Amino acid sequence: MSTPEYRKARRHLGRRDAVLGKLIRAIGPCTLRATDDHFGILVRSIVSQQISTKAAMAISGRLVKALGRRGLRPKSILDADDRLLREAGLSANKMRSLRDLAAKCAAGDVPLRRLPDMDDEAVVEALTLVHGIGRWTAEMFLIFSLGRLDVLPVGDYGLRAGVQRQYELDDLPDKNTLTTVAEPWRPYRTVGTWFIWRSFGNVPQSE
Repeated sequence: MSTPEYRKARRHLGRRDAVLGKLIRAIGPCTLRATDDHFGILVRSIVSQQISTKAAMAISGRLVKALGRRGLRPKSILDADDRLLREAGLSANKMRSLRDLAAKCAAGDVPLRRLPDMDDEAVVEALTLVHGIGRWTAEMFLIFSLGRLDVLPVGDYGLRAGVQRQYELDDLPDKNTLTTVAEPWRPYRTVGTWFIWRSFGNVPQSE
């Protein structure tokens, strides 16, 4: 997303939501950067499930090093033996997910090149065919790889906890409450989400 679009999003969010406006003034510009390494983002999303960011970065680094010059590509995952993947730190379930992702990408069931031209729900539908990829992972892909502007990942704990804190709610917001709070953010719910995440510290793929 270009800087002018981020500026437009910040103005919109600041006008529509006083709480978010205060947070935006405190944090400054949104520095989220999308990447076109679609397969790599999906691999890292699977690796990061249910573990800390630090652990996920370590495992992803070992995996990239183990694959060597072939890099994070569907064929390199399919050709890698189980021992190599285990030694990188992958569980049996994540190994299965990565192999299923690689196989579906290689076969065209997950059309990596066409994903940028598909609407959000079509992307979610295609990605959730893969073992181990649910809606949350697909939404992270929409945000961090495709740069979609209006994604609200209602199942994300960081977003829920941030909204609870910033809006001084008694409990973690459920899906309906979160959707209601974020309704004024449209069509920039991704950027609103980023500022909530940023209130806790650094956000991946942000300068």
